[in-house]
Amino acid sequence: MAEAGDYYENNTTLAQYLEFHFGEAWHGEPNFPKELARLCIDAMDGRYPGKALDLGCACGRATFELATHFNHVEGIDFSDAFVRQASTMARDGWVRYARPEEGELVSHREVSLAALGLAETAGKVAFHQGDACQLGSEFGGYDLVLAANLIDRLYKPSEFLTRIHERINDQGLLVIASPYTWLEEYTPKAEWVGGFLRNGEAYTTLDGLKDLLAPHFELLVGPHSIPFVIRETRNKYQHSFSEVTVWEKREG
Repeated sequence: MAEAGDYYENNTTLAQYLEFHFGEAWHGEPNFPKELARLCIDAMDGRYPGKALDLGCACGRATFELATHFNHVEGIDFSDAFVRQASTMARDGWVRYARPEEGELVSHREVSLAALGLAETAGKVAFHQGDACQLGSEFGGYDLVLAANLIDRLYKPSEFLTRIHERINDQGLLVIASPYTWLEEYTPKAEWVGGFLRNGEAYTTLDGLKDLLAPHFELLVGPHSIPFVIRETRNKYQHSFSEVTVWEKREG
């Protein structure tokens, strides 16, 4: 039986995520990584745009989009396949992939940073394979951290949430986006941030975020939902919503 993490190393999944990040818009919804980056940039609201971290960056679209505003942006993902493709895009300015159509049939696609208006960002980004729950000491001093569709795929999300302040400058921002699809194949139920009954009352993920982040952050914006569409094949799509909250790190 394949491990849950193997899903993100699969070639078909990789092609679907390259399309999700750099391909066409589907069903009238905006490009999700681009929309998240725009929200992050708007939330900065005059703060110094020094360094940002795109944690769970997948194929890197939000990393490049953030680099239109920040001086330097690092993207980290657990999937080595995703990181390789993001690094290829930064190095070469383009990637090719075989987009699934039906059965064994694919269409061959080529996408470029230049076509997306992002060519000048390539020198401002760096991509790394890594574990959000065990980041190296070199990753710190960020003015913004984006965790997009990440927390419900971590094995210990509370560990990430209670330590991420160590990586962020005072008055820096933490942006969390998640559909809160808690699954035991990724996160043991005892580690879920929310989505269960506590003392007979519904305890939501937002409740959990507020409790875990309260020692170091204040809720600045949200929550509100942003739609996203992942094209699996020509006739099958995942249409979901990710709830977004923006948190400001307290001084001291």
